[in-house]
Amino acid sequence: STTHPARDVLFLTMSSSLRRMLVPVRDAVAGRARFMSSTGHAGFGSGSKDEAESPDAAFDRASGSTTTSFGFKDVLSSEKEGLVREVFEKVAPSYDLMNDLMSAGVHRVWKDYLVSKVGVFPGMTHLDVAGGTGDVAFRVLRALRAEEASKRRLGGGGKPRNDPSGAGRVVVSDINPFMLREGEKRSRKFGLGRATDARGNPVASLEFVEGNAEKLPFPDNSIDTYTIAFGLRNVTNTLQALKDAHRLLKPGGRFFCLEFSHVKSEPLKTLYEAYSFNVIPALGDFVAKDRESYQYLVESIRKFPKQEKLQDMMLEAGFKSVDYENLTGGVCAIHSGFKME
Repeated sequence: STTHPARDVLFLTMSSSLRRMLVPVRDAVAGRARFMSSTGHAGFGSGSKDEAESPDAAFDRASGSTTTSFGFKDVLSSEKEGLVREVFEKVAPSYDLMNDLMSAGVHRVWKDYLVSKVGVFPGMTHLDVAGGTGDVAFRVLRALRAEEASKRRLGGGGKPRNDPSGAGRVVVSDINPFMLREGEKRSRKFGLGRATDARGNPVASLEFVEGNAEKLPFPDNSIDTYTIAFGLRNVTNTLQALKDAHRLLKPGGRFFCLEFSHVKSEPLKTLYEAYSFNVIPALGDFVAKDRESYQYLVESIRKFPKQEKLQDMMLEAGFKSVDYENLTGGVCAIHSGFKME
């Protein structure tokens, strides 16, 4: 893994925000601690067997089917896709607002940093998976269009360039059509759907495609860079999604995953744990009128593989030079890897 001194500001910002937001729930936190102590309730403590590291699929002898986690529940693998779809159908209209509230706005900094690592270049094809509302894809698109405009200026490209083949392409893919519709609405609001600039030069295009991260509808070796932000933990089979990402990338292409992860250091670990289970569901109830969906989102974070485990899974999927970087003390992490051949 790697560290970056600039990320310290994120740690301090998030820690300060969490401290301020946790004051109203101090009594609830203490009550929860007493409950855990008296009942031995699984899944919430740092050493719980339910917290993480569960395999993607386990065999249920009673039903003869494979099971997987849906938050802290075990469900049939065949059911998870529909359950996750239902969650995001509910949260789609308030998804961006809730992201701001849940992370105290820090998710914007994380996404900016992710996109700075992508390394856009003219004519590239970028795929953002589980990209729904377009938050990451729009950042990539703006960066790509700026890079293409810079190249035209350096080349003396003041005249219209009618050949669109040199323009790049950014694709947003999501399994949930409700999330994609929110993204399309936002793209129109921000004026990102245009095909040319003011001089008539073709600009990088933006597309929205419905698809399952485990079997996306794109050809082999067709993508230069692939991002998935806060979405990998929601797929039924994490390893299969990683293998499909590897399939899609061109040789030399790079995969990035920005995902909530596992905090190891105190006091942030205790603060984050209390914040997640007491504040986030309450915010979901107050803002989105949907406590249950946000309870699932919190639980799904705890069930997601830890940093080192996800790194191993990426290697198993075929990626090389796999690495990860913790942000905000491990509240989230960026994993990356290359397809070499």
